[in-house]
Amino acid sequence: MKQLSRPARRALLVIHVAVSVGWLGLTLGLLTLSVTGYTSGSLDTTVAAYRAMKIFSDWLLLPVALTALVSGLVLSFGTPWGLARHRWIVVKFWLTLATVLLTAFSLRPGIDRLAADAVAGTPDTGLSMVSAPSVATATYLFVTAVSVLKPWGLTKRGSRLRAAQSARARDRAAGKPSSGVVS
Repeated sequence: MKQLSRPARRALLVIHVAVSVGWLGLTLGLLTLSVTGYTSGSLDTTVAAYRAMKIFSDWLLLPVALTALVSGLVLSFGTPWGLARHRWIVVKFWLTLATVLLTAFSLRPGIDRLAADAVAGTPDTGLSMVSAPSVATATYLFVTAVSVLKPWGLTKRGSRLRAAQSARARDRAAGKPSSGVVS
């Protein structure tokens, strides 16, 4: 993919960070509502909390998750960071992909079921809808830390690309023609 221009990269980075932080905040909101619904002694409060979770789930959860995933992919392919050059990006990608899939196929259906049961007067008394947002929140906090700290160094592919880039720079400095081959 062609490298993004500086203004495009910066705009996309702002979108990615804002949406990713929004995803974390949304998950914290879902966690707060699920704890409220679980611990409340009032059926009305429980129903209201679980119905609010459904509203957030229906309108925000999947679009925010997908926007975070897609904007991250475009940034990785459109910048020198790449998708498979640094271990922290690989970890971040797989965790984001896993959480998007879990959001779509587990969390959202679970919230739908939780809200329907609460409206029917039989709210779930299990911890399943407290644990899911708890795990998601911990995952997003971990991904945020990884994004800031950028640990673990280069992947094997990243090391090869860096070595090839260094060799080309040395060749240019020595006046040798470059083969242009990148493995």
